[in-house]
Amino acid sequence: MAARVFVITGPSGVGKGTLIRALLERVPELELSVSATTRPPRPGERDGVDYHFLSDAEFDRRVGAGEFVEHADYARHRYGTLRSELERRVGAGAPVVLEIEVQGARQVREAMPESVQVFIAPPAPEALRERLLKRGTDDPATVEARLEVARGELRARDEFPHVVVNDRLDRAVDELEALVRRELVPAA
Repeated sequence: MAARVFVITGPSGVGKGTLIRALLERVPELELSVSATTRPPRPGERDGVDYHFLSDAEFDRRVGAGEFVEHADYARHRYGTLRSELERRVGAGAPVVLEIEVQGARQVREAMPESVQVFIAPPAPEALRERLLKRGTDDPATVEARLEVARGELRARDEFPHVVVNDRLDRAVDELEALVRRELVPAA
């Protein structure tokens, strides 16, 4: 059986990163694919660990060379999954988690229909603004840009076969872990 690819998506501020960190602790055989981005590092983020931080020119070069499985513009920056990053992990037999935006999840669905696609939804749309402001990593204009994109992303929920509502962290992690463990069991 080929290694599974789990696509975890949802609007900015929904808690994808928090859920994935908890999931990786509970299911240690999972590996997180490190995305590339053109946004500057936030305090404490490290190149190659949190993201591959690329200039716009380098990102363009890699897009032109077909080096991305998916890439998307999001809130004034660009993000993508490097094909080499994904192939290295999957080639080693590791199940991989992609934390990506809805645009990218659609591209992965086209390129890898066998991927397991999971949409993380907020308990209510207003929760996103609260979470983004509480996170404190973006200026007010960036928060508003992320919320504008999030409104469209919330309408994409029905495109995904699996939806986890992040209303209570412990319950959402339990649900996500159960889903991943079911998908990791080889079919009889």
